[in-house]
Amino acid sequence: MSTAETVSVIVVGALILLAIGNIVFSVLAERNNPPIGSFTECDGVRLHYLDRGDPAAPCVVLFHGNGSMIQDFTISGLVDLLARRNRVLCFDRPGFGYSQRPRSRIWTATAQADLFVKALNQLGARNPVVLGHSWGALVAIAIGLRNDYPIRGLVLASGYYFPTWRWDVWMMSGPAIPVLGDLVRYTVAPIISWAILPTLFRKLFAPRSVPRNFKNGFPASLTLRPKQLRAAAEESALLVPAAAHFQSRYPSIRCPVRIFHGTGDQVSEPEQARRLHQMLSRSDLHLLQDAGHMVMYADGAAIALAADTAGVAIAS
Repeated sequence: MSTAETVSVIVVGALILLAIGNIVFSVLAERNNPPIGSFTECDGVRLHYLDRGDPAAPCVVLFHGNGSMIQDFTISGLVDLLARRNRVLCFDRPGFGYSQRPRSRIWTATAQADLFVKALNQLGARNPVVLGHSWGALVAIAIGLRNDYPIRGLVLASGYYFPTWRWDVWMMSGPAIPVLGDLVRYTVAPIISWAILPTLFRKLFAPRSVPRNFKNGFPASLTLRPKQLRAAAEESALLVPAAAHFQSRYPSIRCPVRIFHGTGDQVSEPEQARRLHQMLSRSDLHLLQDAGHMVMYADGAAIALAADTAGVAIAS
């Protein structure tokens, strides 16, 4: 056997071992972090969700950001705060946590809104307030722009609303590439992601420190599964196009909108929130001082109050 052939065999063997290791890691991650909610199947997609609070109370629907899951809202305490006065429905978006993400569709914000409106109708959720964090804010906006599903209001936290040059999202889109991306996410991507997670978490919470309850409670191992890495990569690739698609449609939003953003956000600049507020006559803007991207940890009480009162008219 030549040297080149020997090297090829070693490389292929190493890749196979990495793939097997990552599959085993995923199984163990799910065994150690089982689902915390219920499941419903809608439009051929199995969705994982929490249903908390009084079923007869006004409804608030929560959508998390890219790479995350339901636990972002439970660990921050936002679900408990909202459940005091509302029925709270909190979803793992497609591909995250324990929700499926079929490869037969391109999961744009509009496609996700289509799915969730069907799921909300199926669960008997009528005229809710819709709260979206980060990428989830785009899904919330997509629901707010629909004419066939009335909502009381929108609460948008740490969103990205206008296209800018974002080299970071293109760098993170690699695992979404068919075939090559599949190879990467089953071999080296989980290892690379594991190595950069502490830095990423610090960036998300900066300028504040990462809260202890997040460090101890967030199931980070679930974010390293190859299937969740694919979902995160796809949403990174779709971020700028989604903002470009919606930016001319924001004035069509008719419901009241509460906008939250941290002044120290290193993921989505505060100017995004200011620009959106200027375009929406029925909106108010809450800039949280010395807060980063994870605003629900900085002032969950204010966000919960905004959701409680989101249907109240805002003076233009």
